[in-house]
Amino acid sequence: MQEVTRCEFLNLYDAGMNKNSAPFMRQAVMDLEESRIREVANAGMGRPDVLAFWFGESDEVTPDSVRQAAIDSLQKGETFYSHNLGLPQLREAVSEYMSTLHGPVDLDRLAITSGGVNALMLAAQALIDAGDEVVAVTPVWPNLTAQALVMGANLKCVSLRPVAGQWQLDMAALKAAITPATRMLIVNSPNNPTGWTLSRAEQAEILAHCRKTGTWVLADEVYERLYYETDTANGCAPSFLDVAEPDDRLVVVHSFSKSFLMTGWRLGWLVMPAAMTPQMGKLIEFNTSCASVFTQRAGVVALQNTADITPSVVAHLKACRDTLVPLLQAVPGVQVAPAKGGMYAFFRLDGHSDAVATAKRLVAEAGLGLAPGEAFAPEAAGWLRWCFASKDLARLAQGVERLKAWLRQNPSAVA
Repeated sequence: MQEVTRCEFLNLYDAGMNKNSAPFMRQAVMDLEESRIREVANAGMGRPDVLAFWFGESDEVTPDSVRQAAIDSLQKGETFYSHNLGLPQLREAVSEYMSTLHGPVDLDRLAITSGGVNALMLAAQALIDAGDEVVAVTPVWPNLTAQALVMGANLKCVSLRPVAGQWQLDMAALKAAITPATRMLIVNSPNNPTGWTLSRAEQAEILAHCRKTGTWVLADEVYERLYYETDTANGCAPSFLDVAEPDDRLVVVHSFSKSFLMTGWRLGWLVMPAAMTPQMGKLIEFNTSCASVFTQRAGVVALQNTADITPSVVAHLKACRDTLVPLLQAVPGVQVAPAKGGMYAFFRLDGHSDAVATAKRLVAEAGLGLAPGEAFAPEAAGWLRWCFASKDLARLAQGVERLKAWLRQNPSAVA
């Protein structure tokens, strides 16, 4: 094969960037919007004076026992490939964990992935062809809709609607949008950023409708344990797994990131019909080959210690929510309601219709880092997301004081 010199490569690149020639990369990739969250964060990262609440992660480190499991694995020399679907010990632990929460989830329905976002992308690759119609409930974490677009899908969004700061689903509108032409429904509950959470009855209604239309449901349920209501006996949010049959057209995505304080570990899993699992193993091979062994060892210990880890995480996050939301509700011009699940307060400032600009000004002028609503959907313009997963409750109160001080200096922006 003829070698291409660096100059020749650069000439090809320049030609690809020429609008009058074929694009250098797939148009679907070139058309992707950059993260609005990163756009704001990049304006303030590295500044020690900024109180950062823009990313969706706790500022608490992973528990000692979980970190030690990874250290022990590395010291044993476990630095080699594992099975595409994951270590048997971890798949067994996930099966036991999920079965305790939702009834039997057999081993042959599980695949370990390199993070929740990798699990979502694998599901998109497995089920979406270019030109397929995909329906998504928005506002939502932008990766979910972007992945469908990467695959060349035609995306239709059904928006939640805010009522007194609480976002709600129009079930009739969602069902009208899902037709026999709809290949997949993407739904995230508890929802990032709004905290909206489906009821079990709503999940049953959606699943029944999708059975009629032949539509796959891709359910992002990574926040299911971060649930603050008392209407479930298993201590987590309602899941599609509670109402589904094992062979339903349902793929559920989970992650160790939120409930186990393991965001940087990049470890997750998929629950799917058993017939999909061997094929998913092939896709994993062509994406990441496997999750790292030492990371999976940490996942086993996390699940073994879930009774010690997760309840304390949830209790602390509830205290964070119950600290932050009343403080925000007392600020003139703020519309916010307590989230049922997740780790975010999603609120609107009256008179601030451009949340990207507002968020950048808050970073520059108040030392307060928040995520703009436009990152999650056009209908969330003017809203701001505050990740309240902070080990220090006083830090949340300090952030609200900075917001109040900024609003006092900008009275014309408040209606």
